[in-house]
Amino acid sequence: MKQTECTTILVGKKASIDGSTMIARSEDGGRTIVPEAFKVVMPNDQPQHYESVISHQKIDDSDLLPDPLRYTSAPDASNENGIWAAAGINSDNVAMTATETITTNSRIQGIDPLLEKGGLGEEDFVTLTLPYIHSAQEGVERVGYLLEKYGTYEMNGMAFSDKDEIWYLETIGGHHWAARRIPDDAYVIAPNRLNIDEFYFETPGFMASNDLQDLIEEYHLNPDEPNQYNLRHIFGSSTIKDAHYNNPRAWYVHRYFDPDFDGQPGDQDQPFITYPKHKISVEDIKFLESSHYQDTPFDAYGDQGTPEQKKTFRPIGINRNFETHILQIRNDVPSGIAGVQWLAFGPNTFNSMVPFYTNITTTPASFQTGPKFDLNKIFWLNKLTAQLGDTNFRVYGALEEDFEQKSLAQCHKIQHDTDKEAVNFSGDELQDKLDAANQKMADTVYNNTVELLGNMVKEGHGLMTLKYDLLD
Repeated sequence: MKQTECTTILVGKKASIDGSTMIARSEDGGRTIVPEAFKVVMPNDQPQHYESVISHQKIDDSDLLPDPLRYTSAPDASNENGIWAAAGINSDNVAMTATETITTNSRIQGIDPLLEKGGLGEEDFVTLTLPYIHSAQEGVERVGYLLEKYGTYEMNGMAFSDKDEIWYLETIGGHHWAARRIPDDAYVIAPNRLNIDEFYFETPGFMASNDLQDLIEEYHLNPDEPNQYNLRHIFGSSTIKDAHYNNPRAWYVHRYFDPDFDGQPGDQDQPFITYPKHKISVEDIKFLESSHYQDTPFDAYGDQGTPEQKKTFRPIGINRNFETHILQIRNDVPSGIAGVQWLAFGPNTFNSMVPFYTNITTTPASFQTGPKFDLNKIFWLNKLTAQLGDTNFRVYGALEEDFEQKSLAQCHKIQHDTDKEAVNFSGDELQDKLDAANQKMADTVYNNTVELLGNMVKEGHGLMTLKYDLLD
């Protein structure tokens, strides 16, 4: 079973540089490499009968609704442990990312335990939700229904977006849940902890299991003042692990968006809803999803800290990044080109994102990863550049910066040209146009990555330990 430990970033439409909504997540795994792919699921390919591979939970056919929508996904390449669709945008321009592994505590587990048999998990949620929803709020309602009916065996957070709204949902115990709409002018950083803090029942912008408030009162779960609900305090954790593994990631993001942000990396009560000092771009999100505490003593590649400090906190960019996405719904273009799934595979310190249009019928071959090592696939190529780059970041990091800026600029140019040309197309012709643009961007980034690898080999030639020269 794959355990993903991710980092989620959400950006409301008034907090983004171009008025789009953006929901992003790095899909991280454990010590075993988990190859990820990029696929389009057509309505006829959506399962008509469903059983989870991990839990063997069967879904009633009546809950696999008629007329599913087409959607993109980033599934595991092997399918050994199920689909794990991870993230995508459907043909109604509704996006979903699932899931962020989060924390819990013994109090709620003693009341509504996680299931030991059956139930749904990260393997299932996108496949059972994204093709059936027509708005971000419908995503919350759909997952809430599934959780209450089938339950879950793990704690997870997930996000939904459309052109106007972003909602973030967290599972609570085996059958409960809560969700909050993210304000349009705010951003969220959600590491692997229960993240929702202030919560107002029966208030617009907040949704939860019908009995959640009664459950809090009945079992005396609220440690704060009466009628003041902080779900992180009630259902989450505040542990030493949080102080080293989770909270520092939030601290670094807050510090990036607000240099005057007050606090320490391990602080337990860092805010869930936060307001940036400047408009947020895709490049900002990519930098943060690649970050490793640059310009602090905690940077594993830096020269400020001691060896102990460099290992103190878990960074966002890490060797266990296997797939990272930014799901963008744009508001300044026609609906046929509004959905963009920015996608990168492998460790984020040595890759570049590609802005794939999602109104498509196929994906580029280099992003259709197979489970075996294959340098024709961008996933495996990125893994190679990252592992080589990690041997001497001071030398190879500068090459990566040039590569990423070049790749993003070229993709932006292709996207701008395609946006302008797309107004003359519709239906199948538009999809063919977008398929071609996606292929061009995938080829561009693949070729740039090969060039990066070649430049790294050239730079590294003289740095090898196994060398001998009479002039040395």
